[in-house]
Amino acid sequence: MLLYSQAMLDLHRLRVFRSVVASGSVHAAAANLGYTPSAISQHLAALQRETGLTLLERSGRGLRPTSAGRTLAAEADEVLARVGAAEALVADLRSGRTGSLSIVYFPSAGIVWMPALVDGLLRAYPGVRLDLRLSDEPPERLEERPDLQLFVAGDEIPARPGFITRHLRDDPYVAVLPDPHPLAGRAEIELAELEQERWIDYDAVQGRCRQIGLDACAAVGFRPAFRVEAHDCRSALAFVAAGIGVTMMPSLGAEQPPPGVTVVPVVRPTPVRSIHVVIRESIVGTGPGRAAVELLLADRHPAASGGPDLAYG
Repeated sequence: MLLYSQAMLDLHRLRVFRSVVASGSVHAAAANLGYTPSAISQHLAALQRETGLTLLERSGRGLRPTSAGRTLAAEADEVLARVGAAEALVADLRSGRTGSLSIVYFPSAGIVWMPALVDGLLRAYPGVRLDLRLSDEPPERLEERPDLQLFVAGDEIPARPGFITRHLRDDPYVAVLPDPHPLAGRAEIELAELEQERWIDYDAVQGRCRQIGLDACAAVGFRPAFRVEAHDCRSALAFVAAGIGVTMMPSLGAEQPPPGVTVVPVVRPTPVRSIHVVIRESIVGTGPGRAAVELLLADRHPAASGGPDLAYG
């Protein structure tokens, strides 16, 4: 790595350098950091001596990074982020706080489940530090595995040492229609009845959830004619409410529809996605880890599946 080519670089000087790059001048960085311009200049000169590189060049009345400076600044961002996380961990341990819990979740779970999950965790463990991240990627594709991940499972769920997987819910798809639509008053809609409709896509990343719906349409002999591409369920619901078209999405995504929208079960066939949680074994028995799983399986999620509890310990 660039930062460790010959000798350890001074982290404080890296912070000063990063501030100058972000601020665009020595005086601005000095004001932001509470230093004198002379002190900032001294740190920059020392860093350039340590690296043997020209990191900054004049640009009008300010400074801009050279090619080497841009590369170092990008690397410094990652290093300083890791140092910041380590410092936060040390502070947690020193103060006796519970620690941290990293959670990855997909978009519709973020809308419906995450607020209650986070609220419950922080009420039970006010000192826990939560690292929340949105991702549609399945667990096997993540470079860094979180402590807990909500994900939509495929046909097979790869086992990974050190992690436990639990089925949370089978999530059937529903048709989402504007209130004036002729089919809006029905108790259920056969999927083939939607063939000639103007469709709104709800998954711009074209991930697994979208493919499940497309496969169901193909099974009855058509492919939806998407007229509008929305980036998420919320946006798609808004387009439906405006009368632009219809869509089909997992029921979790349509659980909080806006006014002017009707949600109707889809049958023959009913596409279904399977929602799971994968949790790191080492945190299953901790207070926050146990609470997170219990909250996900609580009665507030009535569609959660039955079955044996996670093997704690």
